[in-house]
Amino acid sequence: MKKQIKAYILTFLTIFFTASITTAQDAESTGYPGDNFSLEGALELFKKADSPEAFEKMLNAEDNHINNLDLNDDNEIDYVRVIDNMDGDVHAIVLQVFVSEDESQDIAVIEIEKTGKDEAILQILGDEDVFGDETIVEPFEAATSEDGKNGPNITVERIVVNVWGWPSVRFVYAPGYRAWVSPYRWRHYPVWFSPWRPHPFHVWHPYVVNYRPHYHVVTTHRVTRAHAVYAPRRTGSKTVRTHTTVVKTRKGTVKKSTTTTTKRGPKGQVKSQKKTTTVKGKRRGG
Repeated sequence: MKKQIKAYILTFLTIFFTASITTAQDAESTGYPGDNFSLEGALELFKKADSPEAFEKMLNAEDNHINNLDLNDDNEIDYVRVIDNMDGDVHAIVLQVFVSEDESQDIAVIEIEKTGKDEAILQILGDEDVFGDETIVEPFEAATSEDGKNGPNITVERIVVNVWGWPSVRFVYAPGYRAWVSPYRWRHYPVWFSPWRPHPFHVWHPYVVNYRPHYHVVTTHRVTRAHAVYAPRRTGSKTVRTHTTVVKTRKGTVKKSTTTTTKRGPKGQVKSQKKTTTVKGKRRGG
């Protein structure tokens, strides 16, 4: 009976805790490009994939509802390529988009470290130019503990997930593995990829919620060695960086974007220009 009560309480608290996280993360669009890419969904696909190559294919499947990015505003979904930066027993698996023939932008990086013979941890970091702030997401599991002399005092604790059992993790640590570097580039994509038009945020976003119960946003870098491998290799696009300027105020981070309206004469000459600046509060994470 006691075990049944404990299991019931654990289930209830886990659902409540997960719902709280989901509610906080389901705020309206922040206005950053990252609104259109699911970090939680990317981890879920990485968990299911059996290799980085398979992971790349899953990321770029429309029916998985992970990628809704159009960074170069050409009204076509951007292809996300996967690049594994490997150094010994650490991996920094980059998710990257070509913005043009000459520019590419990192969307996120999955950082993995082996912590024991059959143990590994990972986190995914959303790039600050895409998400507004560097956003860290990791797998989530809950455990219970009892304490109390006058009856059970059950608490739910977050625990760091051992991802060694994930097929993709075992694949990159297998003997003879060669780091995967996507062969695809600007306008040269696999035959199975056919870009689609981006979905409106209110249509695409509800799909993202389904990926969130087992992942949550954190503020701590746990995978420090892999992050040190990735940091000097980070790739950013000037086009993406200048598209949205982030400024700091006493009330936190806000988005400042500037739009230039040009009036032209009958022969195409510029008659006047007007710059309009809008500032919007950043609400990711509540």
